Amino acid sequence: MKAAQYNSYGGPEVIEIKDVSEPALNKGQVLVEVYAASINPIDWKVRAGYMKDMMPLKFPVTIGGNFSGVVQKIADDVTEFKIGDEVYGQALTLNGGSGSIAEFAASNVVNTAYKPKTVNHIEAASLPLVGVSVLQALEQHINLQSGQKILINGGSGGIGSIAIQLAKHIGAYVATTVSSEHVDFVKSLGADEVIDYKKENVSEKLHDFDAVFDTAGGESRDNAMKVLKEGSPRGEAGGIIVSMSGAPDEKLVEEYGVKAIGQNTDTSAKNLTRLAELVDQGVIKPQIDKVFTLDQAKEAFEYQETSHPKGKVVISIK
Repeated sequence: MKAAQYNSYGGPEVIEIKDVSEPALNKGQVLVEVYAASINPIDWKVRAGYMKDMMPLKFPVTIGGNFSGVVQKIADDVTEFKIGDEVYGQALTLNGGSGSIAEFAASNVVNTAYKPKTVNHIEAASLPLVGVSVLQALEQHINLQSGQKILINGGSGGIGSIAIQLAKHIGAYVATTVSSEHVDFVKSLGADEVIDYKKENVSEKLHDFDAVFDTAGGESRDNAMKVLKEGSPRGEAGGIIVSMSGAPDEKLVEEYGVKAIGQNTDTSAKNLTRLAELVDQGVIKPQIDKVFTLDQAKEAFEYQETSHPKGKVVISIK
């Protein structure tokens, strides 16, 4: 089979399309014929070596995590799926999968669920990591309610474009930060107020928000925290920020009297199933920026890493 692999840390140039053996199945896994896969920042950050001290890799590595496809084989202990089932999920090597940007991938059943019925494989492949990230943040951590105000810091990316949709479905007032070329895009998703972060200071424009969902990190994350309701000396709770790039500085959190969560995404079968329900109900629509072929995997990563995609970059494999 063909797979996009790398043998050393580095930029997109280390990615090669190779003929390799079909992945062997371990307990609790299914072998999926991959129809499509998508790129997440974690894929290229691991490849670039940012996490090599914490999570060293055993080369060669098949890159990618998100996938959508059809079950071809099941391990002896697997009862959740059968051959021919259409599934989607996460097969990241760091989670025990075999990597998704390949013609076949071994995926843990705990990170696999039935594909949403109302979308195709390319659309489904765009969803697992970004969609579950949004579910965890808005439903589980923030518990966002109708009438509340939320700032989505970085609304045009893979996570932000899904978060806007779910927040509007819940009934929240949604503000978001983007660059000027993406203003119309996030408005089309339902954003009520759009801040051009290159020209405007979000903390000067917005006040007394109930929640911030941050996908940007760094100074942008810390500045966004200023828009939250502050806690009072009487012990009344302030707003909450959930960040995909680690929790904000504890001194700032204490100063503003807010709650902060640095979120790690759990692509469990339960969360993936909930995500599929929302997609099939029409609440969440996948947002695809550009589609590449497997042979163009290197170019796909170059595009992901040097541009600011509106939604997701997907690789069509079958």
